[in-house]
Amino acid sequence: MHLIPLLKALVLGVIEGLTEFLPVSSTGHLILVADLLRFNDDKGRVFEIVIQAAAVLAVCWEYRRKLARVVGGLTTERKARRFVLNLAIAFVPLAAFGLLLGKAITAHLFNWVTVSTAFVAGGLVILWAEGRDHQVRVESTDELSPLDAFKLGVAQVFALIPGTSRSGATIIGGLLIGLSRRAATEFSFFLAIPTLITASVYQLYRERHLLAADDVFVFVVGAAAAFGAAFWAVRRLLRYIGAHDFRVFAWYRIAFGLAVIATWYLGLVDWSSP
Repeated sequence: MHLIPLLKALVLGVIEGLTEFLPVSSTGHLILVADLLRFNDDKGRVFEIVIQAAAVLAVCWEYRRKLARVVGGLTTERKARRFVLNLAIAFVPLAAFGLLLGKAITAHLFNWVTVSTAFVAGGLVILWAEGRDHQVRVESTDELSPLDAFKLGVAQVFALIPGTSRSGATIIGGLLIGLSRRAATEFSFFLAIPTLITASVYQLYRERHLLAADDVFVFVVGAAAAFGAAFWAVRRLLRYIGAHDFRVFAWYRIAFGLAVIATWYLGLVDWSSP
């Protein structure tokens, strides 16, 4: 096994884990970094599916006790059934739009122009949302109504645009409808479980012909890196929002997006090259 593919897998795994649950767009980062590393072919896209699934497993592990209580209480506890119902309701909009528009979005929007523009636009939206008067009416995910869940699901649809951020769309959508920062953030974590696992299984099935035994070590390194980085990022984000808002992520998005545009304009990086 050559060292270079393993190093690429390590770098991309860490990037996926660090960015999947922050409002900064893991997909946007992976598109750009995979372009730089020349790991953006069909096999590279399958690799991204694997590390995305690994990052979701980190959330499952972090919230394993709550998830176990929910599963164990489905037949006896109304709160557990309501929690699962809310996740199902929130999952539907993205699933429906993804099936309808997924191929077209992948074909036409997975490029540096869309990603950099979405980075800047998303940062401005976060600044706008944080500048509003935030009236909290939902303190925890257990207090969500089905209508709240549907609104969050609609907000998540914007994440189909690469560079937008699935977690960012859900979190900011939550703030706008009255969720506390912790409730919005945790629901984005929980919603990632059915959303990303379903997407990963579906995409892996479609691309199963690209799977090969020779890639096992590359996939294992990337998955382990994504799991570890995601586990660290989830815990750090929950601590961070206890005393801070999301403006720092907005400024990061704007700076990152403008940097991509500037490097292209100055001829430093040809982002359009294959």
